[in-house]
Amino acid sequence: MRSFMAALTAVLLPTCAVLAEDWPQWMGPTRDGIWTETGILEKFPEGGPKKLWSVPVGGGYSGPAVVGGKVFLTDYQRTVGEFKNNPGERAILRGKERIFCVDAKTGVEQWKIEYDCPYSVSYPAGPRCTPTIADGKLYALGSMGDLYCTTLAGEVVWKKSLMAEYKIPVPMWGFCGHPLVYKNLLLCLVGGDGTTAVAFEKNTGKEVWRALSSPEPGYCPPSIINAGGVDQLVIWHAKSMNGLDPLTGKRYWSVPLEPNYGMSIMMPRKHGDHLFAGGIGNKSALVKLTADKPGADLVWSGKRTNSLYPVNATPIVDGEMIYGVDQPGQLRGVVFETGERKWATFEPVLGMEKDEDFRGGSSGTAFLVKNDKRYFIFGETGELTIAKLSPTAYKPLVKAKLLEPTSECFGRKVVWSCPAFADKCIFVRNDKELACYSLAK
Repeated sequence: MRSFMAALTAVLLPTCAVLAEDWPQWMGPTRDGIWTETGILEKFPEGGPKKLWSVPVGGGYSGPAVVGGKVFLTDYQRTVGEFKNNPGERAILRGKERIFCVDAKTGVEQWKIEYDCPYSVSYPAGPRCTPTIADGKLYALGSMGDLYCTTLAGEVVWKKSLMAEYKIPVPMWGFCGHPLVYKNLLLCLVGGDGTTAVAFEKNTGKEVWRALSSPEPGYCPPSIINAGGVDQLVIWHAKSMNGLDPLTGKRYWSVPLEPNYGMSIMMPRKHGDHLFAGGIGNKSALVKLTADKPGADLVWSGKRTNSLYPVNATPIVDGEMIYGVDQPGQLRGVVFETGERKWATFEPVLGMEKDEDFRGGSSGTAFLVKNDKRYFIFGETGELTIAKLSPTAYKPLVKAKLLEPTSECFGRKVVWSCPAFADKCIFVRNDKELACYSLAK
């Protein structure tokens, strides 16, 4: 028996170690922004964290995924058309979208898949969705709705065009809802009448169910919560936040929540028996989830002077607090259940402090990841800040510049791509390079 247990331990421990280091999808292993690796540095060495490698890439807002010592990313190689960002106008471009893989230790390319992809979207840098990796498969969704399933060796398993198959227009800012794997399903935000949410069999691409209707699908990633004794799929589209049976698409509940311009973006966050979502135009809601069956009731709607209204990044829930970047560009600490604002700062988002009424940081963006008792905050200036966040204060510990901002937003240069944390490293990209920095102690 001792020999058997020793052999079993030898097999399982390396497997668990590899899994703990992976960052297989947007916001990490469980889509909660929690990074569990240990042995992470407390402060940066002089000159910032050590850059291990960087490689050229094309444009895109998608973040990297890291699995099994490989980094997976999507980008856009533009060939025809003028690149410009106009929030009210679609840019017409020609080029190729790519799905590619590089070695996590060296940055050496392992494989790539590329396909012709004319663009007709606003903010046309490239794909928005971070690859989702599960059970040896990679799922990538491009800006124009091209959905690919591949092996981790770069072989196409199945593919489809959501725009063509469901006869839907491409959203103004492209397809943005990071696909989610749940059991044998790939859950996607699609759009259209009766097809706003669609579930595909993850290994074949066959449609399993379709649900919900909305004039615009929004941009919010599908998410799974457990409430009322069951798993529920949460879909926040342009008109309402909804709870569905993830296996059948049956709607359990719906609460109206209409952000301006159809911009439902952040993933709703759950704490205890409450669920929160907020977006542009000072539109937010806290709902109470029914304890003994699937259901939800509105508790309060946000006002201009309270709550949190994220634009590009999903906030993190930590105890009684929720921390995230508000529409004007401030990182805020807000009481989750009441919406009471405790503090705000522009510094980790814009790289400098500003007065509360500053109007030059609209749609300010910073991505938060928690490791132990600290937060790693990657701001739109390309700076990485390590900070402590509490109900009373934002306390920065150390900061370093990792990337140059390459995309324009409202007259300023920004990086709007979420990083990945794996192998005691941070993996970051802009529209020119993918880079890896060591964060090992």
